[in-house]
Amino acid sequence: MKRPMFPRLLPSVLIPAAFATLAMSSGHVQARTGQEVLQQQCVACHAVSKPQSLDLERLWQRKGPDLYYAGIKFNQPWLEKWLQNPTTIRPAGVMPARSVRAAADKTPDTVDPGALTPHLALSKDEAAAVAAELMKLGPDLGLVEKGAFRNDPPNVSMAGMLFSKLRGCASCHSAKPGNGGSSGPEMYDGGARLQPDYIVAYLRDPQKFDPHVWMPRLDLNDADVQKLAGYITTLKGEAK
Repeated sequence: MKRPMFPRLLPSVLIPAAFATLAMSSGHVQARTGQEVLQQQCVACHAVSKPQSLDLERLWQRKGPDLYYAGIKFNQPWLEKWLQNPTTIRPAGVMPARSVRAAADKTPDTVDPGALTPHLALSKDEAAAVAAELMKLGPDLGLVEKGAFRNDPPNVSMAGMLFSKLRGCASCHSAKPGNGGSSGPEMYDGGARLQPDYIVAYLRDPQKFDPHVWMPRLDLNDADVQKLAGYITTLKGEAK
């Protein structure tokens, strides 16, 4: 009678599996590429390619900010650092209506921390790979004019007053931790996070990036746009 074949084949199956298990337990797991991480971890919450429809329903349902123009928005060193140690950029979440709880008395509305989903952290290598992939996104969309930011020396105190009082930016954004609104992204590390030409383009016309975004078009004159953009570029997050 012939002997069964599986005892002879069994070691060829078990040995590679054993090495794979040993490699994983030893931390020698092959790092994923940036594109693999984007597809496996990011697309569930972020749009990494321009959606076919930018309607209000999509804006309402999205779980994270759009990333399909990340390459013209973010500074790569900031991206790499943040992806390894994510911090809160939008105090009230990407959709404040889902996370802000109305107060029962006359106290201000508050953000429910339980309604906010923490962002996953990546390893150093994966963060660098993902940042490199994100920096490829957006240059072909015509959203940002290269060189639009003139980099005039800012009068920080005057520009700060423009931000906090005269143009109402502080009603939604904070230039200092704990000082300002929470419905928009914090700006106290805006200079480290955002590219200057993007800041100028967004101040001029937020709806160019998303027709339904609640950031108002303020119809600022170019002098005010440059002053505000210059002020934001000085905010590097040192006070955090």
